Amino acid sequence: MSLNVRKFVTVMDEVLTEMGQAITPPIRRAAALAIIENPFAGHYVEDLTPLIDMGEELGRILSERALEALGIQGSDAQGYGKAALVGENGEMEHAAALLHPKMGAPVRKTLLKGAALIPSSKKRGGPGAELDIPLGHKDAAYVRSHFDGMQVSINDAPRANEIVVAVAITSGGRPLPRVGGLKHHEVKGEDGLR
Repeated sequence: MSLNVRKFVTVMDEVLTEMGQAITPPIRRAAALAIIENPFAGHYVEDLTPLIDMGEELGRILSERALEALGIQGSDAQGYGKAALVGENGEMEHAAALLHPKMGAPVRKTLLKGAALIPSSKKRGGPGAELDIPLGHKDAAYVRSHFDGMQVSINDAPRANEIVVAVAITSGGRPLPRVGGLKHHEVKGEDGLR
């Protein structure tokens, strides 16, 4: 079963100031989204392997698109996240099949690392529904400055038989972090935690 994409959307934001303080260098976050046909919309299917395989393909495509929007090398990315929004005729397990078994490996390959789990979220909704993409440090889960999120929506997606799939990549953490914890420059990136 082949991947049937209706369209791609890329969203990039760049934070220059926060609370009157200059952010140097600016923090950039990009989310690349694919609106795909859900081949299992409207009926139960036991074997979700086709969606799992699509997740692998989308991991590569979307991480490359997000990185391109940021204008940085994979090794310069600091954070990431992924999410899926299932149209009303789909089920949450369709989102899980896309996001979990195979999507992570190609994202990590694009970024040249990624020792930490990729934060993820799933939900069901219709056109224009908001999708919150959780974000975390790519190599160390204990870096609190990178606990963040990026909210996106697409006015005409997902339609009832579609799924919106997103990968987000960041050049840094939150602006002005000051709640303690491991700092980016202290990361060893060996166990995914520190």
